[in-house]
Amino acid sequence: MKKMKALIVEDERMAQAQLTRLLESRFPDIEVVAATGSVGDTVAYLAADPPIDVIFMDVELADGECFEIFRQVPVRAQVIMTTAYDTYAVKAFEAGSIDYLLKTIGEEALARAVGRCRERIAQQAAAGDETRGPAFDVEALLAAVGGRAPKPYKERFVVTVGERIIPVPAQSVAAFFSEDKANYLFTDEGERYLFERSLDALEAELDPSEFFRISRGAIVARHAVRSVSRHFSGRLRLDLQPAPPFEPTVSRARVEDFLRWLE
Repeated sequence: MKKMKALIVEDERMAQAQLTRLLESRFPDIEVVAATGSVGDTVAYLAADPPIDVIFMDVELADGECFEIFRQVPVRAQVIMTTAYDTYAVKAFEAGSIDYLLKTIGEEALARAVGRCRERIAQQAAAGDETRGPAFDVEALLAAVGGRAPKPYKERFVVTVGERIIPVPAQSVAAFFSEDKANYLFTDEGERYLFERSLDALEAELDPSEFFRISRGAIVARHAVRSVSRHFSGRLRLDLQPAPPFEPTVSRARVEDFLRWLE
């Protein structure tokens, strides 16, 4: 059986590794031949026109949105988009008749998307190699995202515990924080999970009406703030529920902005 060659475009290493393991363990006719994590790296890779059959492409990459890839280089493969958003991105995919998977990716949904790719590749092979390329309408996709509404904020996050992949809704997050050069997600249930994304990257993805970065090392959710008290050196001390595994202190430079946000 000829294997389908796959490229994974995903900037989170854990998500990249998990999808690779899922594909290789559940779909023996798929070989993951490469992985990239940014628009720039993906454009450079595809510019050489490698023999790729299918691309699993995350929407949000390290240096921008994946749609920029289609503007910069011809994509000569089937494409399955992966996204944590279920708003504008899905509408854009539907406008272009593109396959998409919502994170966390389930085996059943993945099998359906892969099955459609297999069928299209077989149809294109019967028609001739010159038809190799995506089955969706690239122009319709780019038109849809070009005139879209402002970017929505992240609605859920994915964390990993051993072999388990756990989706955490944004409204269940009490805080994000850094400790010993690692980043963590802290939930309303008092659970803390190792989290790969940096606080700088997260800040741009969070709804600013619901989350505030109180210091270089912490972001807190509005619903977790129970009270505020004056602290030394002009800082503020927060009472969060549940009590977090870090010192929830608003840095002096952020105090005025925090108080306005709290109102």
